[in-house]
Amino acid sequence: MFKEFNGLPAHALLVHAAVVLVPLLALVSVAYGVLPRWRPRLDWAVAALAITAPIAAFLATESGEALEHVLEQKNYPAQILDKVREHSEYGESLRSFTFGLAAAALLLLLVTSGFARVRNLPRWIAPVLTGVVAVLAVFAVVYVYLAGDTGAQAVWGGTL
Repeated sequence: MFKEFNGLPAHALLVHAAVVLVPLLALVSVAYGVLPRWRPRLDWAVAALAITAPIAAFLATESGEALEHVLEQKNYPAQILDKVREHSEYGESLRSFTFGLAAAALLLLLVTSGFARVRNLPRWIAPVLTGVVAVLAVFAVVYVYLAGDTGAQAVWGGTL
C-alpha cells in the first residue's frame, strides 16, 4: 500500500505533505497559544492541522519504511543504506514529535476554547500547555529539517 503510486515510490509523493503540514501545525498552534485574541480565528486551523499533520507524518514514515525495505532487497551498498537508516531515524522522531505536538495543541484548544465546558481549571494550565506546544513545535520543525536534509542529501547527493 505504501510502496508505489503510479510507478513512483509513494514516499517521494507523501513526504511533501508532512514537510508542509508539520511546520504549519507548529506555527499555527504556537500562534494560537501566545496570541489569545487570535484564538477565535485560529481554532479551526489548529484542529484541522492537529488531525492532518500526524496523518501526513505517519504516511511519510510508513512509505519511507517500505522504500527502505525495497532498497535493502535490491542489495544497495552498506554506505547508502546507512544514510537511509539515518534519514529513517529522523523521520521516526519527527513522527513522534508531530503526534505529541498535535495532542498538546488539541488539549490547548480544548482548555481555551468556548467549545469545551471545562470549569475550575487552574489559571496556569493554558500557559503551561502553550509552553509545551512551543517546545514540541521547535522539536518538530528541527526534525522536519533533519529528515528532509538527510533525505535530500541521499537523493540529490548521488547516493541513490
